[in-house]
Amino acid sequence: MSLLLTHTKYRFLETIRVPIAVVGNTFFPSASMLFFVVPFTGEDPLLATLATGSMMTFSVMSTALFTHGLGVADDRAQPWDPYTRTLPAGPWPRFGSNILNGLIMTLLGILPVLVIAATLTEATVTPAQLLLGLGALLVASIPFTLIGLFVGYLLPAKAAIAVVQLVLLPMAVGGGLLMSPTDPPAFIAAVAPFLPTRGGAELVWAAVGGPAPRTLPLVMLAVWTVVAGALAVWAYRRDEGRRFS
Repeated sequence: MSLLLTHTKYRFLETIRVPIAVVGNTFFPSASMLFFVVPFTGEDPLLATLATGSMMTFSVMSTALFTHGLGVADDRAQPWDPYTRTLPAGPWPRFGSNILNGLIMTLLGILPVLVIAATLTEATVTPAQLLLGLGALLVASIPFTLIGLFVGYLLPAKAAIAVVQLVLLPMAVGGGLLMSPTDPPAFIAAVAPFLPTRGGAELVWAAVGGPAPRTLPLVMLAVWTVVAGALAVWAYRRDEGRRFS
């Protein structure tokens, strides 16, 4: 545990030494709140609350994909990475620190969204709903963390950033995160249940007082998680084998 916390500490310090990484992590969800939620939710507390849940889900998926996809790919390009793999601590402290650092960056990303929701919209939740919502966000982040790790261990940094960008926007739009939670266009309503963004968003909506999640989005969220996990493990082992063959 001490090795895990030490790795996490230095990874976090390494991240915040590049302020634009933190600014970029918070900017897009906050800008989406200001452009897509604040002007259109009016005085409807439920709609504002559900839309805030959508933006928080967007923040979580964005942070997970960029932190793990681009971060891991960039680490692999550094001379320090092969050396750390030879140390007797094993892969867990390094692997676990990636996940913990991603959770910290996720928290930093959703804080501005919460502040905007509390001050500029009619969104409202009880303390219990807020805690349940944070737990749902944690579940929603899992497939995107695994997708990010898969991309990060499979591709070099220049390719990883392109793939992450190609994954992020279609997942967000296709899952209905950037439009009305209650009245999406017909095409989005047909596609969204098959994407992990929708399953995660419906969990968050239910946690903060919205309708109960449907079965198909939850099943697909689980399927995406299992498949992404298998791909992440495969990519990690492939990278290990190539480095030490």
